[in-house]
Amino acid sequence: MSFGKNVIEHATDLLRVLPRLTIANIGPIAKTKKKKLSRRGDARGSTRGLGKKPRTAYFAVGSETKKMPFFIKFPKENYYKDYMFKREYPPVSLVMLQTLIDLDRVDISKPIDLAAICKTGLYSFEPSERHFGVNLTDEGADIFKAKINLEVQWASESAIAAIERNGGVITTAYYDVRSLHILRNPQKFFEKGESIPRRLNPPDDAVLFYTSANTRGYLADPEQISWERLVLAQKYGYKLPKLEDDPDYEMLMQRKDPRQIFYGLEPGWVVNLKDKIILKSIDPTVNEYFKS
Repeated sequence: MSFGKNVIEHATDLLRVLPRLTIANIGPIAKTKKKKLSRRGDARGSTRGLGKKPRTAYFAVGSETKKMPFFIKFPKENYYKDYMFKREYPPVSLVMLQTLIDLDRVDISKPIDLAAICKTGLYSFEPSERHFGVNLTDEGADIFKAKINLEVQWASESAIAAIERNGGVITTAYYDVRSLHILRNPQKFFEKGESIPRRLNPPDDAVLFYTSANTRGYLADPEQISWERLVLAQKYGYKLPKLEDDPDYEMLMQRKDPRQIFYGLEPGWVVNLKDKIILKSIDPTVNEYFKS
């Protein structure tokens, strides 16, 4: 017991002599060597070392480039390849088109084109955002009953069948960006007093579509289109009305020239809204330029 008392007393005396434990007299337990990072940063995208906020990449889907780091690039999909350069076609369904006709927003006694659809005020597109016109979808094909002469920029096979089943005619036509701006707001263009430009030909990747009779392209052979109309009627099981016997044959057969933007207005003409007159050039050289 005496040995135990001596140890306890010795420990107590030692504690009385030692200073109190504070932050000032605490040392590191062991020195750790910091990991040195490369200038490229870690796998999370940080270029400032550990403890820093990693970089955030603000890239839209499909905007991957070869210059992007491997840890930011995400897998591509075929749909998003060259996304920023693809043409887009805001849709118009058959049920929407039938509604516009029932509300007298569209006059079916005249050919319907992009300008007539925009005039309703219920369809809008932005050529500056790579919008190239109307994509006619087959939604409401079973309730569509109108007989029309329609010109759109893109259409599905079932939508084409719904138009032709009722005795109508559909054409897919291409418009360049300047022509689309004019069709979007014709009044604004006419107020400038400029001559109507000629429509440009479709680009290389769209030539096959607009020269094909299957898609009713405006550059396709009319005889081939007549044959494809019959083939489509047999495929979908309806009787194809004869256009020659239709009382509206002249209206249904109206088609624009490949260089023409408006029905009834030729390239090179100037529309004067103030005086309500149309100015036509008599110079053969000018006329040849706009029609070539």
